[in-house]
Amino acid sequence: MSAVLRATMVSLSMLCASLSYAQTPPPSPPPTQPRGNARPAIRVMTLTTSAFADGGAIPTKHAQAGRDVSPALSWSGAPDSTRTFVLIVHDADAAIGDGTDDLLHWMVWNIPGTATSLPEGIPQGAQSANGMRQISGTGPYYRGPAAPSSGPAHHYLFELYALDAIVNVSAVGMAVPATRAAVIAAMATHIRGKGVLAGLYRRPAA
Repeated sequence: MSAVLRATMVSLSMLCASLSYAQTPPPSPPPTQPRGNARPAIRVMTLTTSAFADGGAIPTKHAQAGRDVSPALSWSGAPDSTRTFVLIVHDADAAIGDGTDDLLHWMVWNIPGTATSLPEGIPQGAQSANGMRQISGTGPYYRGPAAPSSGPAHHYLFELYALDAIVNVSAVGMAVPATRAAVIAAMATHIRGKGVLAGLYRRPAA
């Protein structure tokens, strides 16, 4: 894992440490006014899906054992300063490398700031007509969960970030770890809101 990705992941974790993936985020607090050069507070947003309850089991339809269909997502509570959203879906129980990184199942950035949802089954492709870009560990598309049946269910985190900027990172031309690092680095000082949704999954026993 690169030093840049490690540093920026730590930075994002510190900024959003008060958000627990095991609980539904509380209602958004009123925005606070920054003092001097202080950054505005990060607003807590609500992220939901009709496919499963927060902390519940992810249906096979949305897993690799099924049809790898991305679930429909809806959110609320984004601050007025939002220009774009970034969605990161990863397996929190699948550490790789030196243990400070995990498996990336989907990252979507430059979701328009006016959006309040993503429909089920986002088509494959590095970039859509509205400027939205996407990758996963295996290509420009959603890659569903695939925790083995031999162990406990894994926690899959859907993390939505509201940014006050556009992320000027291409979805092509770089390896996935480098693209992920570049997007996270570009986000670091522009996060104005965050919502978290967790799902559990392990493959059915044969």
